[in-house]
Amino acid sequence: MKILDWYILKRYLGTFFTLLLLFIPIGITVNLAEKIDKILVNEVPFLEVFYYYIDFTIYFANLLFPIFLFLSVIFFTSKLANNTEIIAFLSSGVSFNRFLRPYLIGATLICLGALVMGMYLAPSASQGFNDFTYKYLKHGRDAAETKDVFKQINDDEFIFATNFDPKNKTASNFTLENFKGNVLQFKISASRLKFNEKDSIYTLSNFEKRIVGKNSDDILLQHRKLDTVLPFEFGELTPVSYIAETKNFTELNEFIEQEKKRGSANINRYKVVAYKRWSLPVSAYILTIIAVAVSAMKRRGGMGVNLAIGIAIAFVFVFFDKVFGTMAEKSTFSPLIAVWFPNVFFGVLAIILLRKAKR
Repeated sequence: MKILDWYILKRYLGTFFTLLLLFIPIGITVNLAEKIDKILVNEVPFLEVFYYYIDFTIYFANLLFPIFLFLSVIFFTSKLANNTEIIAFLSSGVSFNRFLRPYLIGATLICLGALVMGMYLAPSASQGFNDFTYKYLKHGRDAAETKDVFKQINDDEFIFATNFDPKNKTASNFTLENFKGNVLQFKISASRLKFNEKDSIYTLSNFEKRIVGKNSDDILLQHRKLDTVLPFEFGELTPVSYIAETKNFTELNEFIEQEKKRGSANINRYKVVAYKRWSLPVSAYILTIIAVAVSAMKRRGGMGVNLAIGIAIAFVFVFFDKVFGTMAEKSTFSPLIAVWFPNVFFGVLAIILLRKAKR
């Protein structure tokens, strides 16, 4: 590496980490001010609060690092432009592509670190962050599916139930159907299902089992209340809404395949999480190029104009990311397109702005 590379690379990494260190305490302070009353009311132990904010830091640093990186690049590149350092570099015979090289090296280093963190470290932080939130701040509300749960629990059996209560481990209008090929073998139904965690058995109220016989000679078994073993764990039926975020790369892929077989209604939500683990690091490259193209020109308004343009672009990027992500989670819209569309759109914008900056 030459002096130019080291000079820009040190500014690139130094400004990024400085911005992170400045914003993380601000984020913690704002979050604590908002949550302090609930923490005190619930008498949350100090150590749990301490670990929560460690997880909070990792969780949001992983989520927002492309935006921090984008703003930090605009900040220090604008300073270079205002000090006419960029003009001096280019006047010495350095091409704009050559000037861009240390930025891409810095983006590569940060993106590799972010990729590892997103695949393995952030899931653990997400588990702690969300568990604390639903345990102490939301009291379990909206943490799991609670209505009209339909699952394929293995190759031959399907279940359906309504009004799941994960806290009390109960469900209403429970049905289990067993098939051999496409032929129904038997059907179990109950008005209420209760899981007894101590004995790992289920109590079914108004139990009814219909065994399908040949020539319509069905066998009907009925009990007002029956304790029995069923081929599934209660927790598997009501996965928490944030479960995909808590799994590392290997676990998430296995979980998605398992949920596909079970016919999960949330499969698109899980795919969005999986695709974002790859798209976020790539977005850092794209935003770095846009940031350099926007801030490399010396403007009459100085750094303030560049920062204003950068913040506007950052808000549009976040808007696209949230809107398309929500569309994929709540509809049949392709998660792959939803996650990668912002990168494609801003990738085209980066090419246009880069060509303009070169001129």
